Amino acid sequence: MSVSVSSPARGITTVTLDLPERRNAISADLLGALAEIFDDLGGDTDTRAVLLTHTGTTFCSGADLKEPPDPAAFVALLRQLVALPKPVLAQVDGHVRAGGLGLLGACDMAVAGPGSSFAFTEVRIGVAPAVISMPLLPRIDPSAASRYYLTGERFDGAEAARIGLVTAYAAEPGSMVQALLDGVRAAAPGALAETKKLLTARVLDAFDHHTDDLIALSARLFASAEARDGMGAFLERRECPWAL
Repeated sequence: MSVSVSSPARGITTVTLDLPERRNAISADLLGALAEIFDDLGGDTDTRAVLLTHTGTTFCSGADLKEPPDPAAFVALLRQLVALPKPVLAQVDGHVRAGGLGLLGACDMAVAGPGSSFAFTEVRIGVAPAVISMPLLPRIDPSAASRYYLTGERFDGAEAARIGLVTAYAAEPGSMVQALLDGVRAAAPGALAETKKLLTARVLDAFDHHTDDLIALSARLFASAEARDGMGAFLERRECPWAL
């Protein structure tokens, strides 16, 4: 099973990405499992908020390049997370790459630990951070977005907090997460849902107006000769042909 789900503990349900041998890569199976879980949690009166976490040293490595997921299904999951009437908080103490950053950006809050690292690696394999831009660009400092989108370079949890990608960086992320969840536990469920609507209105508007164009862009780039070369080089652990 690629995802595990706990029973609610004082109103918090934990969803764990649990396929460490595949670096929790985004596959059709993972998307289907998460969509079903979040559909159930949206109407679960025992769940006040959701904690999204992971096993292994990688939170999410992005798309499974051996079996790339359907971009439309990925966008649907991101929108589902943004629109969920309950806060979603991510706890990250591992690597996050490419599409995994979109999953992170669709959460309402995120805490990064010392084992975390981040990179928008799309340009290095011949594609672009297309659909994930809808939840991410409203969050990230614009100059930082330009730097990290265009270079694909790696950065740490402290930098992720500085640029707004995550809510906070903590040496002991579990303690910070519990403090945030205690704040959510003190809030009225209806007020949480309405407040989340205020916070996510612009992002949902982006999904409503730009989804089709960005899915088409993603599909076109993944089918390009550059992407074939880039993904082949990545899977074969060799340098891309355009690297200088």
